[in-house]
Amino acid sequence: MKLASFAFALVAAVAAFAAPLGAQEAPTAFAPPADVPARVDIITPHITDSHALEIPFYGEYELPRWTPLHIAGKTVDLSPTKHVVMLLIAAFLCLATMFTAARGAVKQTEEQGHTSGFAGAVETVVVFVRNEVVIPNVGPHGDGFAPFVLTIFFFILYANLLGLIPYGSTATGNIAVTASLALITFLVIEGATMAALGWGYIGTIFYWPHDMPLAMKLPMTFIMTPVELISKFTKPFALAIRLFANMTAGHVVLLAFISLIFTFHSWSIAVAPAVMGVAMSLLELMVAFLQAFIFSLLASVFIGLGRQAAH
Repeated sequence: MKLASFAFALVAAVAAFAAPLGAQEAPTAFAPPADVPARVDIITPHITDSHALEIPFYGEYELPRWTPLHIAGKTVDLSPTKHVVMLLIAAFLCLATMFTAARGAVKQTEEQGHTSGFAGAVETVVVFVRNEVVIPNVGPHGDGFAPFVLTIFFFILYANLLGLIPYGSTATGNIAVTASLALITFLVIEGATMAALGWGYIGTIFYWPHDMPLAMKLPMTFIMTPVELISKFTKPFALAIRLFANMTAGHVVLLAFISLIFTFHSWSIAVAPAVMGVAMSLLELMVAFLQAFIFSLLASVFIGLGRQAAH
């Protein structure tokens, strides 16, 4: 439980810290002249970050702005943003889900010998991720990494789903958030590799073929060492870009479908874009689960690849 709590706190804290940094790069919203009616955008707020929340029946609520920090000649604004709020909500939902399911599982097991209902559903997901994702890919002692992988899975899942509800926002459509999650995973991968290999970890950086003559070792080391280094960083890069691109693409496609109505300046074709929009939303719902699963699966695979040389 302590390991799971630490993993969850680390993921939530770093991801929430990264969101306002990503918001600093966001372009300023277009402000129309006073005599031009403001256009209502219902799609891009789900993927863009801002310092305001859209609240039903209230309108926009401006989040507090903090005094920027000046670090090494650069201004860093750590004020909370919409994506920070969504990440905090995702963190709260993860905690509520796990604690509610855990208490329900204990009570139901004592009373009827097995879990059921909500606790049983959560237990099924947890057991599936552990038995089918973590253990087969991480290998021996994989149980130690199950809390981290499960934390990643549920946190990303809730962050994805929050972008599909009205007035919500997809924090995983922020490259700063996905890059932070990938960075955390990278540190876990390298830490697990160091723990498993010891001093042999150096061999994952400097390529040295032991079964070749010295005349071949030197040029192979010179050629393959940069490849080994690059391969270490392509893993977190792939994790960050895959999650960011997939969660952003769905909203962009949905915007394209809805825009057809206004492109042709006719409501007579509204049925087809509306049907395609509903179908796209259902596809996004599947993608929300799929991307959480893929991120967790790849994290387990990369941890296992780093540890396999020790077994």
